[in-house]
Amino acid sequence: MKYYSTRDKSHSTPFSLKDAAFAGLAPDGGLFVPESIPQIDMTEVERLADISYADMAIYLAQTVFDDIPAEDMDRLVRDAYDFPIELNSIAEGLYNLELFHGPTYAFKDFGARFMGRMLGYLGDGEQITILAATSGDTGSAVAHGFYGVENVRVVILYPDGKVSPLQEAQMTTLGGNIHPLKVAGNFDDCQRLVKTMFKDKDLRSKVRITSANSINLLRWLPQSFYYFYAYCQWKKKTGKDSPVVVVPSGNYGNLAAGMFAKRMGLPVKSFVAASNANDVVPEYLVTGEYRPRPSVRTVANAMDVGDPSNFERMLWLCDDSYESMTSEIKGFSCTDAQILDAIREIYDSYGYVSDPHSAVGYLATRHYSADGFWLSTAHAAKFCEVIQQAIGRTPELPSGLADAVERERVFTEISSKDSDLVDFLL
Repeated sequence: MKYYSTRDKSHSTPFSLKDAAFAGLAPDGGLFVPESIPQIDMTEVERLADISYADMAIYLAQTVFDDIPAEDMDRLVRDAYDFPIELNSIAEGLYNLELFHGPTYAFKDFGARFMGRMLGYLGDGEQITILAATSGDTGSAVAHGFYGVENVRVVILYPDGKVSPLQEAQMTTLGGNIHPLKVAGNFDDCQRLVKTMFKDKDLRSKVRITSANSINLLRWLPQSFYYFYAYCQWKKKTGKDSPVVVVPSGNYGNLAAGMFAKRMGLPVKSFVAASNANDVVPEYLVTGEYRPRPSVRTVANAMDVGDPSNFERMLWLCDDSYESMTSEIKGFSCTDAQILDAIREIYDSYGYVSDPHSAVGYLATRHYSADGFWLSTAHAAKFCEVIQQAIGRTPELPSGLADAVERERVFTEISSKDSDLVDFLL
């Protein structure tokens, strides 16, 4: 399999998996995508999903990354996915896919752990720097996914005061090869800094950098796997086919991965792009106009993105057709007050404690009476302040989070100027 930039319409410049993964962003500013979308056997997917998530993911990974020897892929995937994934029913007809049972209690463990192992495998001893921006959970997932990987330095940019205390604790208490940078700005500033570094040819001649954000295809593509597993579980529980999948969305790598899964052969009926007040994509789905703008801070902070990078992949998957995208995806957005009300409603009605991002998925599911499931992207305990505000109690911390809270936080403060980040990297 070769990989191309989303902007290389004529497929004039192919990249190997290693080159695409280590570049992160394509030289023309586009995002890497496979030269073709493999078609999978759903009967085989369902058979393997009955065995384990890892068995199913191995089959899917081999179709997308077909130049990795089978025995190596088997080892890498089993090592990455040693934690559970659950399709939960909070009430009759209300299903949510719990993606927060990994080491950092967020869905991004699925992409980050796979990527960490793959880059270690592909790197073959070369020194590299992983550069990532985070609005919340990406930072902790990347930090834990790459912690202790030889010849890899991890530099994580996060906005000062705009991630939860627990998210910050998970990023800043590991030490070792993990280097958190607290940026005086918002997530869009962090993301802009990362993109600027990738375009800086002089810097890249001195420091080998790649990205661990969902712009990197090794982070993005593995997220398509759990859509297959969720479908298999939903079909077994309901006896139905063709679910509507509701995806709480920030940088839109998660939704773009679901769209990719559908094109691989997953029988999904449609998607809902569920957002908070940062509604640039839901607005586009209504108006046809894409208007990126500065993000606004909300209680669902991991979704506070005003110019989502993976929108470009969504367009690529739809052949740049507005009609194609709107026939597949509906948009939804909500306010902080509605999110808090939803957390309260879910708890009062069903006894289930939902994190704010998953609550956006619940609201969108209710809004469209969607027959399917929504993605629950993080453990509620990562947002204790928001949960306390909504239901008057604080969820119990899992042991992994409780340990992080007690440890000393170590980080470097920088401005949002390009020169500050360049100096740090050099």
